[in-house]
Amino acid sequence: MHPETHLALHHIRAAELRAEADAYRLAAAARRPRDLRARLGWTLVEVGLRLTAPPKTAAAVR
Repeated sequence: MHPETHLALHHIRAAELRAEADAYRLAAAARRPRDLRARLGWTLVEVGLRLTAPPKTAAAVR
């Protein structure tokens, strides 16, 4: 392969990779609030389940 052709292909591929990295970075930034919302939601579910469960120390009191 001619060196200039190889260099041109390298520049094109580098530009494609930069564009993919930018797209991934934007998608990851947009995804973060949902991850936080999901963690907060599951934490609230866990707290609710603990509040509704009978206390474990009730058997030790008797």
